[in-house]
Amino acid sequence: MPEAAIKKATYDDLYSIPENMTGEIIDGELIVTPRPARRHVHAASALGSRVSAPYQFGEGGGPGGWIIYFEPEIHFGDKDIVVPDLAGWRKERLTTLPEEHRFMVSPDWICEILSPNTAQNDRILKMRLFARHLVPYTWLIDPALKTLEVFKLESGRWVLLDAFAKNEKIRAEPFQEIEIDLDNLWLESMPQTSQ
Repeated sequence: MPEAAIKKATYDDLYSIPENMTGEIIDGELIVTPRPARRHVHAASALGSRVSAPYQFGEGGGPGGWIIYFEPEIHFGDKDIVVPDLAGWRKERLTTLPEEHRFMVSPDWICEILSPNTAQNDRILKMRLFARHLVPYTWLIDPALKTLEVFKLESGRWVLLDAFAKNEKIRAEPFQEIEIDLDNLWLESMPQTSQ
């Protein structure tokens, strides 16, 4: 007996997931993961604020020229919808912001914060998708291991430009004009306050 055709997920399927989950569609498959935990949220917030200030707002003499968002909904064609932790576009490529929450222009940089629930999809499914849609840079951050990996797309394949760990102070493409103190990304490095 022939196998039944697998139903491809649609945008409407995203409305059926619980509020405490994040839904994405990759290659027509609905992928549902829990909302990020504290380490994950801290790393994304710390990196996003460090990069946004000089690159989006030109603060501190930064170069400006970018638009950077937390958890944007990005549509790659009609069958792939992802919500990366951070994404950035050069302003000349994203000349008008969408009226609604859907970004149809492929970003110039994506950063995914890995967790046990998302690492496999982020490293395999999403990296393949980003390469197919010519995202020039992808960063992968693992808060548990305290690592940051910087990938650049070259001839359709990801090249690992560098990997950093723990409390290194780094400069990394495409944001090499600023120094990023990795220690600020790790929740465990935050000063403890008494209650």
